[in-house]
Amino acid sequence: MDIPELSGLVGLFLAAMAAGAVNSIAGGGSLISFPALLAYGAAHDISQRVANATNNAALVPGSVAGVVGFWEEVKRSRRLVAFMAAPSIVGGLLGAVLLANTPEEIFQRLVPFLILFATLLFAGRDYINKLTRRGASETDQVTAAGGVIGFVFQFVIATYGGFFGAGQSLMMMAAFSIMGLRDIHEINGLKTASAVMVNSVALIFFATQGLIVWHIGLWMACGAIVGGYFAARISKRIPQPVLRWTVVAIGLVVSGVLFARAF
Repeated sequence: MDIPELSGLVGLFLAAMAAGAVNSIAGGGSLISFPALLAYGAAHDISQRVANATNNAALVPGSVAGVVGFWEEVKRSRRLVAFMAAPSIVGGLLGAVLLANTPEEIFQRLVPFLILFATLLFAGRDYINKLTRRGASETDQVTAAGGVIGFVFQFVIATYGGFFGAGQSLMMMAAFSIMGLRDIHEINGLKTASAVMVNSVALIFFATQGLIVWHIGLWMACGAIVGGYFAARISKRIPQPVLRWTVVAIGLVVSGVLFARAF
């Protein structure tokens, strides 16, 4: 293995570590790992669609670990988890199918918009968090209308998640709050379980279509797990505003560069 190849793999591992750390503290890790994969792919003839699918594969283990962490909340919300399973799985599969059938040149033009959208969504996460905490002391009141709204929203969000993914967790938290949930822990449990369903069905479909570079995905998955583990241990020492705005800055720079290249 030559030095440029080794340095590229080290860079991917470090980016995945950073993504795993950010996901465990604030969310939005894909805004770090996906651009790193784009840069690596540009030098190794990996298309942006394949980079996106591989990034999905790399971060799935972290999502599964999140379910373990929220297991009590997931069990408490098992009826809602089951209710959200259909839109999560069908939407995630639809998004993955759309990605697989989107021509590479069109996807390349979409990517800057998708990264910019996810970045702005991440920048506004404080507002979303306030929305999910509004009335947190009140009892959850999921009416029939709220259930229908949540079901439809989840299908749309899951389709986006299967196609691209970055920012879907924040969108889910807002949707579940609008649906009528008030307990932030229950929202987190439901969000985490739903995200695993979306990402897992997309992963399975991408695998059947040969859209995943497995040795890269597994390598990055190891980095994400390491980053998530250590971040969980030192999270109180990391100023979250600094972390958040660093991720936002990265997202804005990357989207700006990709806009310049695509247009």
